[in-house]
Amino acid sequence: MTVIVLTNCPMALRGFLTRWLLEISPGVFIGGPSTRVRQALWAEVRQYSGQGRALLSYSDNSEQGYAFETHDHKWHPVDHEGLTLILRPKDRPPPAQSPPTKGWSKAAKRRRFGGR
Repeated sequence: MTVIVLTNCPMALRGFLTRWLLEISPGVFIGGPSTRVRQALWAEVRQYSGQGRALLSYSDNSEQGYAFETHDHKWHPVDHEGLTLILRPKDRPPPAQSPPTKGWSKAAKRRRFGGR
């Protein structure tokens, strides 16, 4: 089983992949090509993806039962003691937080002291 996921890639590349794989959702292709055909398809995807990015996942005779590759993606596969894991970058900006307000809120005053 082979799965290719394209994001922001040219329509011509999607049309090319439909010759060999079934497009089950926009940019998601599945099929069962041979290893040689899969490698040729992945080479074409890497060459013609333009500004887009691509993911390839396929059945493999490994501990996990599958393998995957990425192209122009921020997350990268790394080998960790025989298992392939995804390395996500740490340079995410911290979430924006507003400074806490001073004093009691109107709702807290009503609960504490009653009244309207």
